[in-house]
Order: sequence, then C-alpha cells, then structure tokens
Amino acid sequence: MADERETEPSAAPHRARRPPPPFRPLVVRARTAVTPRLVRVRLGGDALAGFGPADPAASVRLLLPEAGARGALVVPRWTGNEFLLPDGRRPTLRTLTLRRFDADALELVVEIVVHGSGAAARWASEAEPGDRVALSGPAAGFRPAADAAHYVLAGDETALPAVSTLLEVIPADKAVTVVIELARPDGEAPLPVRPGWVVHWPVVSPGAAPGDAVVAALRRVPLDPGTWVWVAGEAAAMQRVRRLLFGERGLPRARGTVRGYWKHGRAASADPADLG
Repeated sequence: MADERETEPSAAPHRARRPPPPFRPLVVRARTAVTPRLVRVRLGGDALAGFGPADPAASVRLLLPEAGARGALVVPRWTGNEFLLPDGRRPTLRTLTLRRFDADALELVVEIVVHGSGAAARWASEAEPGDRVALSGPAAGFRPAADAAHYVLAGDETALPAVSTLLEVIPADKAVTVVIELARPDGEAPLPVRPGWVVHWPVVSPGAAPGDAVVAALRRVPLDPGTWVWVAGEAAAMQRVRRLLFGERGLPRARGTVRGYWKHGRAASADPADLG
C-alpha cells in the first residue's frame, strides 16, 4: 500500500482506486493442523450470505486483530487509496488463498503456512473458536487453460491451497505434474490427485535459497507445446522461475502464470504477499 503523505495544495491529488469489496465480520469456527507447518482455519458467519462464487486459486483479504486483542476488531475505512484505522494506522491485513467455501453452512476455509513471526503465522497458531476477524473478497483467481494436454503446478508450501483448488477442476484424463518444495520432510499434505498424476515433494537442502528445489525440478519437467504452467512461491525464486520458463525453456507467456507470494528475509513479508 502507498504511504499517506502530505502534499502542497498545488500537487496533483492521489488518483482514487476502485474500492475493494466490503469487509464481512466472521468468527473462527475451528483450527486444525494439516501438516506441522500448515494450519487450516474455518471461518463462518451470517455475513457470508451472498459471498462468491470464486474461481480456483481466488484470494481473500483477511483483517486480523491486533496482537493480544483477540476479542476486539476495528474495521478500517477505505480512503480511496488504502485502508486506514480511525487513528490513522494501517490495519493488519493479509491476502490468502480461499481454499473452500460452503454456501449452505456459511463457512469458508483458509490454510496458512506457519513460518517466521509474521502476523498471519502468529494468528494461525493462536486462533481459537469464537475469535473475531473480517474478510473482504473474493478477488479473481485462475482457470486452467481448457485446451492444455499437460498441466504443471508448482511452488513452495504457501502454494498448497491454490494448487489444491486448481487440481479439483482439472479433468481426470489430463496429464498433471505437481512439484511442491518442502522446508521439512514431514511437510507432505493431502492433495486431490487422480490416478496417473505425478507429484514430487523435493525438500530444500540445508543452506539453499528458497525455491532452489522448485527451479531444479522445473528444469526436468517436460514442457510440450500443449503444456500449461502455474507456479507460486518466494518472490526472488519466482523471478528465477520466469527466466527459466519463458527464457531458457521457451514457454509462451500466455501458457504460464508465475506469482510471488512472499519475500525471504523481510519480517513484514513473512506471510504470503498480496495476491489480489
């Protein structure tokens, strides 16, 4: 988000951005561990009436309570350029993949990788039933190319929720290769795969940079003319993936989507980055 700065009267005003969807107040219904690092949180409430539908890998913007303020939640206002709290501070917002939405139960699911000390990781580790949050969305997702003969879905653990939603809509008779880079060998999570689909779980070597295992695996995956590729993970690693796919390997840009979800070494970006 842009910084709020004072300007001289003659300076051009900020160009107003399109307002995001309003926040919907929700409560935590349950929190469960999918893997030692991946936490699933179910959120629900009457405010979800009319929510969705959402494309696969769609994102939602989650408003989190301040640290230590489990029972209190202040909804920010849209200034035309950003969200601000009444005292002028920026709220704690994180953009996450929508894993599942149940219109009948008025409930949705998000999954969060608990790594580092970011706000989303802290919240996912501590959330209890009844805790209050608010949610805005959904934002646009992705539809796999209908004419693809081979789908390649890859990333680190932060990509697991999006990869799962994409796998659920790919026809069972298509060829699919999945590559998920793990920080630890015990990080494998259940995926909605069909017989014949191939899943690789490379583990990051000690001292290696995030994304090294994904890049190495993508060098070996066949990219035939009918291949469609979706990759997400650490931002610098995704730059390397773009150079590999679109440069070295000649994948047409229209046949690939590469998204940076988080930035290594930045405490403020210890959670997945803005996806919307």
